[in-house]
Amino acid sequence: MKFRSLIYVIAGTLLLLAQAAPATAGPQLTFGPDDEGVLQIDYKSQFRMLVSDSGSGPDGGDTTMNMNFRRNRLAFMGAYGDIMSIYVQTEYGQNMNIGPLGVADSDQGSNFQMLDAVIRFNLDERFKLNVGKFKYNLSRENLEGCEVPLNLDRSDFIRTSLVATRDQGIAAWGNLADGLFQYRLDVMEGRNAVSGAVAPASNFRYAARIHFSLLDPETAYGYKGTYRGQKKVLTIGGAVETEPDVVYADVAALTGEKDYNAYTFDVFFEYPVGEGGAFTLSGAYENIDFDDAYKGLHPDPGTVGLSGQKNGWYIKSGFMPSGSKVQLFGRYESWNFAMLKNVCDQQIDWYGFGANYFFPDDKLKLTVQYSSTTFDKKGVFDGMQGTGLVTDDFGTFVTQLQLVF
Repeated sequence: MKFRSLIYVIAGTLLLLAQAAPATAGPQLTFGPDDEGVLQIDYKSQFRMLVSDSGSGPDGGDTTMNMNFRRNRLAFMGAYGDIMSIYVQTEYGQNMNIGPLGVADSDQGSNFQMLDAVIRFNLDERFKLNVGKFKYNLSRENLEGCEVPLNLDRSDFIRTSLVATRDQGIAAWGNLADGLFQYRLDVMEGRNAVSGAVAPASNFRYAARIHFSLLDPETAYGYKGTYRGQKKVLTIGGAVETEPDVVYADVAALTGEKDYNAYTFDVFFEYPVGEGGAFTLSGAYENIDFDDAYKGLHPDPGTVGLSGQKNGWYIKSGFMPSGSKVQLFGRYESWNFAMLKNVCDQQIDWYGFGANYFFPDDKLKLTVQYSSTTFDKKGVFDGMQGTGLVTDDFGTFVTQLQLVF
């Protein structure tokens, strides 16, 4: 990375640090005859400054700089009595032009969406229901809260196909044996209902996930990427997910009906060691499969690319000295994609390292991270995903200021 660009990065980081100020929790409103209803409003944002060592200039080899809101959200959390609660969250994303595969060829613009809209029924600790739009139950990584990851963010490569990070559906889940065991079962929309000219059939997507907490239990629906030494955790989990007859291997001829199947297993460990600090270690493997639909003459676009057929793993670790507000972290990932930017059997190796700084009120967090993305096969490739698609290694430095207000 050029020296001048590095100076800009350091200056921007110091500016974000200098402008950080104390924050308080979002407002709460009570209602009902006996104030049994409550509604809380939170604002959550992650503002980023990114510098990539390539992507700009006539030949794409010059430094690229970008500022954006990775996340910009309003969340409404409400409850009425002890059984029913709601969680509604909107998100506005803007100018995310430096992505997991490099710099975009055009401005990615902005996007506003209803991210979550879920009614929760806490019928019993052993049996709870979620109804609406919420996170589906496959990978632990996706289920970790985006405000509490260990490193800068969750994996760019672990997302499944034909849906985003959320889906519409119903989930039953609960905790057994004082939190030693947790189960989750869900029935989700999966691929949006379409005619037979697009998909072989219209079916729901089904998932089952379990985990065992061998030390302190993790009993919530969402996980955390770190507890910053406040818990002793060893959780082992796994999940399977399936959707039958979801794609064609040849969308032109409407032949080659293929199912979607996925499985994953994961381990999370965090342990405070006396006055020494807290260690965190986590890893997972995931396999997304469309029965090699990408080998068809005209495969469904959903079976290829970043969210198509693939398998891979990650490992991440962290250390937070006792009494410190600084947490160091590192992460490594390796993924094999059936087809990525017109390259069959493409492998990506990704590593990143950096630090989190937690401000005294815990509402503000500053994160710096450097990451490197390397491809097994490099060059310019034409094919079903487009023409002249460039694949080359790159590195990115990110400074992020997070606010939960």
